[in-house]
Amino acid sequence: MNTQYLTIPIRSDKLSLSVQVKSHLSHRQTEFQTIDIYDTDAFGKVLTLDGHIQLTELDERAYHEFLVQVPLLSMDEPKTALVVGGGDGGVLREICKHSSIKSIDMAEIDAGVVEESKTHLPFVSNGAFEDPRVNLQITDAFAFVKATTRKYDLIVVDSTDVYEEEDGGLSEQLFTAEFYRDCLAALSPNGIVVTQADNLVFCPYSLEHILNLFGSVFAATGSYFAVIPSFGGFSGYCWGSAGARISPSFPNKNAEKIDLRLLTEEAYRYGLSPLKLGSE
Repeated sequence: MNTQYLTIPIRSDKLSLSVQVKSHLSHRQTEFQTIDIYDTDAFGKVLTLDGHIQLTELDERAYHEFLVQVPLLSMDEPKTALVVGGGDGGVLREICKHSSIKSIDMAEIDAGVVEESKTHLPFVSNGAFEDPRVNLQITDAFAFVKATTRKYDLIVVDSTDVYEEEDGGLSEQLFTAEFYRDCLAALSPNGIVVTQADNLVFCPYSLEHILNLFGSVFAATGSYFAVIPSFGGFSGYCWGSAGARISPSFPNKNAEKIDLRLLTEEAYRYGLSPLKLGSE
């Protein structure tokens, strides 16, 4: 019997991760991309889009908790949120943990990602798609943000990366100054936009590019990171606002009623500290 392995690109064809596969749970070609879901010993269930890893059962809590809770816990009584992408439902799950949130809009272009994730990865959304506060729109997020008249306390951009030596596909138009100017226009006065920013060790140019882009649009910007093994180590995040800032210390008061598994006080402090690699 042949053993199947899943090869996960970390930096195009220059660096990859090989994972033994127990079973290939789903393969679906949509109008937009190829969706695959695997079961593995090392990572548990794995979601890939066009062959690029999006999440694993092992560490998706770290990715989603840092992406959502770091900015959200810095706010007093956030009420509105917008999710760009995020069809697996992990971002929704994290936002729905906050009782102060009254409404969540979600703009996801590919219904197939939502459907496959609900079927094969229900632990990721944990029922969040059925939360009455959630308004799921299967639509182009670029056009949605440009047209919206709503104001959001949090905008989470959970889209795929523009991968090195690839054309960027669905995400290309989201990593532009025009898109983030539209996000700024859709923010409440104390709102924050946050996006994932790729691997800080092997692809540091991604965060550098996004920080430069954010600096041209937002009055306040910053970055932080989390340890995500399936992403090849350190995963970066970038945020921007009209003036609001991420709390430099763990906001214990806001976090005490939130179900957090991997975003501890120590991890929060570590993630907001400068990342230093190599010897001094």
